Amino acid sequence: MSSTHPPEVLRLLSDPLRWHIIRELGSSDRRVGELVAIVDRPQNVVSYHLAELRKAGVATSRRSSADGRDVYYRVDLTRCRDMLAESGGSLHPGLSLAPADGPGTRISGRPRLLFLCTGNSARSQIAEALAVHRSDGQVSAASAGSHPKPLHPNAIRVLAERGIDISNRATKPLARYAGRRFDRVITLCDKVREVCPEFPGAPTPAHWSMPDPSSSGPDDEVTYPTFVQIADDIEGRIALLLSDLAATTSNGRAHG
Repeated sequence: MSSTHPPEVLRLLSDPLRWHIIRELGSSDRRVGELVAIVDRPQNVVSYHLAELRKAGVATSRRSSADGRDVYYRVDLTRCRDMLAESGGSLHPGLSLAPADGPGTRISGRPRLLFLCTGNSARSQIAEALAVHRSDGQVSAASAGSHPKPLHPNAIRVLAERGIDISNRATKPLARYAGRRFDRVITLCDKVREVCPEFPGAPTPAHWSMPDPSSSGPDDEVTYPTFVQIADDIEGRIALLLSDLAATTSNGRAHG
């Protein structure tokens, strides 16, 4: 027999300030100071709510690779979806939530996406390729780096295992795209976020705080599992991004 007590997720998400924080983290990874400015509440209050979200497994944190004193927080939207789906099922078996991203997802207007990291050798290349692949070409994607270096063989390998060939891709400098218009600009590296220029047309920015997988070990074989984890993380975020773009374009709102 099901419990007469409401699911814990309802208590977790019912607080207006906590809900505001979750919505902000749903669009971009952020530092505590940024959240304090956005929600206009004291740091100790924001930190308390972040601790509650971490305790519930909804939010995670990682130390910035640009400034080790900073910490970036992110929200696990997939876990939020699953918890909400479970709470719906506890109310009535006919209530459920399903992922919006899938083969039938329609994105109009071919939004222009730019993914940035330091070397353009792994993270941003993986994101660019997955965005085009997962959308069936319904988005236009590019990637670049603040200090480009050769494409990493493990980036090629993890995408090849997903049926995507980037072996002939070149890495590109950020300066190449400085004057171009995009609808979304997404940084995947804490360092490049600090030097990301403004783009024409005020595109919607987002930050996905991810470590450089190539720095996780002494050679390609040792670092490969980290590349797999990073690719999985990026693919999950791309799925959510495409769902957001589908909802945005279906409602007739501007991309940027």
